[in-house]
Amino acid sequence: MLTFILRRFLYGLLVLLGVVLLVFVLFQGFGDPSRLVMGQTGDAKTQENIRRELYLDQPKWKQAVFYLNDISPVSFHSAEEIRKKELTGFFIGGQTKLAIKLPYLRKSYQSKKSVGSILMEALPGTLLLAFSAMLIAVLVGIPLGVLAAVKQNSWMDTSAVFASIVGISAPSFFMAIIIAYLFGFVWTNWTGLHITGSWFDIDFNGNKRLTLQNLILPAFTLGIRPLAIITQLTRSAMLDVLDQDYIRTAYAKGLSRRTVIWKHGLRNALNPVITAITGWFAELLAGAFFIEWIFGWKGIGKVTVDALEKLDFPVVMGSVLISATFFILVNILADILYGIVDPRVRIR
Repeated sequence: MLTFILRRFLYGLLVLLGVVLLVFVLFQGFGDPSRLVMGQTGDAKTQENIRRELYLDQPKWKQAVFYLNDISPVSFHSAEEIRKKELTGFFIGGQTKLAIKLPYLRKSYQSKKSVGSILMEALPGTLLLAFSAMLIAVLVGIPLGVLAAVKQNSWMDTSAVFASIVGISAPSFFMAIIIAYLFGFVWTNWTGLHITGSWFDIDFNGNKRLTLQNLILPAFTLGIRPLAIITQLTRSAMLDVLDQDYIRTAYAKGLSRRTVIWKHGLRNALNPVITAITGWFAELLAGAFFIEWIFGWKGIGKVTVDALEKLDFPVVMGSVLISATFFILVNILADILYGIVDPRVRIR
């Protein structure tokens, strides 16, 4: 098990390295962002200092090396860099120190704040939205898929299949606009919901207060597609499992229908469902970008879209790296869960 996890972790690091290089080429490899940092009032001397601070006076390959050094948790930095960049971690050595630190995602061109602090403020909103959407999809999708399989060819089965096809086919941004308009505007007097709203409100004292009411519409919208896929996969897997010999043997032993279906049948049908759940949770982090923007939900997605509008590339680069990291970690977790849920799977 440990060897498998280490191998998957190493593979994830290689994937993440590829993502880092791709992100650097797309957002930092072309053009000169010093003008964006300087604004419209700076002079040539100011621009030269900014270029030096951002390593823009160096060849592109050196800029890439410096960026990798900044975002790597194990890196080398001078004492001046540690002070100037306000790095957090453990530092060993003299003038040039070996650093074991939190990744430094540099600073926003617009706000001059640390990109790490900007994204960490927004991350709870995105995680809350993704977890809620997946929770809705799992709690509704699995029972619906089981019911459709048990009642095969009935009106329940037909309705579940039709609804899941509609849920898979409908684009998320289109559903978000429709749901926001109907439930947050047209029927707002009955639903009590609003078109936009974040996961917190700020009181008169400037303190944040958790507000889950605004979570309902974006979580439901984001959960529609994974709900439809989980329903379809659960139905297909259950139909295959219910035809197996051990299911007939369980019935022959006198076990109740409920026990056979939920304990023996569903457990052995969960592998493709777990794949969907874990895979779609990672996808939700990316899919949440447009949902957050449409509903005004304070998360990484909205922060990233706002940064793109302002050409604030460090924020965009940082959000892509965080999303990629979560995607890799979730997939590693999925592989581990396979062996726990289904004993037929052996991890070597």
